[in-house]
Amino acid sequence: MGSAYVAGTFDTKGAELDHVAELIAHGHPVVTVDLSTTGEGSSSAVVQPAEVAAHHPDGADAVFTGDRGTAVTAMACAFAHFLRERDVDGVIGLGGSGGTALITPAMRELPVGVPKVMVSTVASGDVSGYVDATDIAMFPSVTDVAGLNRISRRILANAAHALLGAISHPMPQVEDKPAVALSMFGVTTPCVTATADALAAEFDPLVFHATGTGGRAMEKLVDDGLVRAVLDITTTEVCDLIAGGVMSAGEQRLDAIARAGVPYVGSCGALDMVNFGALESVPQRYRDRNLYVHNPQVTLMRTTAQECREIGSFIARKLNACRGPVRFLLPTAGVSMLDAPGQPFHDPEADAALFDTIEREVEQTEDRRVLRVGHNINDEEFVTALLASFREILEEQGNPGTREASRH
Repeated sequence: MGSAYVAGTFDTKGAELDHVAELIAHGHPVVTVDLSTTGEGSSSAVVQPAEVAAHHPDGADAVFTGDRGTAVTAMACAFAHFLRERDVDGVIGLGGSGGTALITPAMRELPVGVPKVMVSTVASGDVSGYVDATDIAMFPSVTDVAGLNRISRRILANAAHALLGAISHPMPQVEDKPAVALSMFGVTTPCVTATADALAAEFDPLVFHATGTGGRAMEKLVDDGLVRAVLDITTTEVCDLIAGGVMSAGEQRLDAIARAGVPYVGSCGALDMVNFGALESVPQRYRDRNLYVHNPQVTLMRTTAQECREIGSFIARKLNACRGPVRFLLPTAGVSMLDAPGQPFHDPEADAALFDTIEREVEQTEDRRVLRVGHNINDEEFVTALLASFREILEEQGNPGTREASRH
């Protein structure tokens, strides 16, 4: 059995942290961790600030700088390194904006599924910067985390018992089928759904919505070693990175796949579109472009031939870094529902620029191949081609679990 870690700045929130630790200790071993950046220890915490700070790659002096901003950033780094070396059953933190920024980076580094609770004064606002692509449960503190009172005691107790419940009653591990990650968007749903259905008998399909967070979450699971292979059918987040849309997964998209060397089958799903909010939110420089109102909150912009060349170069560079087997399929009759004859984003010239760039710049080998498929991405024939490539790379590695995929 590991421990539940209760973390925060004991120099300012010691009473609240001790209260939470006492509640959890009734049902599970607890380790309290003082993340104070003043350099002064506390009387009650099991782990003192100096011990955590010593885990910073540049040593404790990098943490205790005397400047609050740099000290918080450095202590967050040290705490992440500290937790990596511990048997963590769960972690709970308390804080305001500074404490939340101090504690959540370490939480994000823990594997998905390890219980993580953050009681925070900023939890009722936009918490995407704190949670990102992992499973941190944010509890609004309601009152400030500044003493114990009739409200804070109840909120802290709820959070403590939530963590204790998650630790004490874990879901049983279901590992009878290897997990396979798939990326999907609304305009690639028929393809991804058919692919997932064909794999479900022998694999556990994990479908991720390619909204920026979805791509990062998928790659987080790859980094955590929880995914056997990736069917990255919908790489649309790269469009938003290149053209400044609102659903970018960042420059790191595909990096975890390259590092892990997992079998990878990818495609050009929804590379015909950049995502913005409501129509009035589209940047002025794009107002004369080919725009499509997907719904009142989402406006899509068709990518140009030049943007497609930049997108293709980005993807090619990432595929060239992959250590594992790669198949990347080009659906030459359209990359989405909207990119088909008679549809608003049908643009053969832009598609050709995309396909030609990927073919030219990917360094093709026996293990890394680019394949043209003369169908729209949502056609049944394209699904068949995806499954055939998936089966091929697994069989080449001598992996079981491909019989059902081959029956589609």
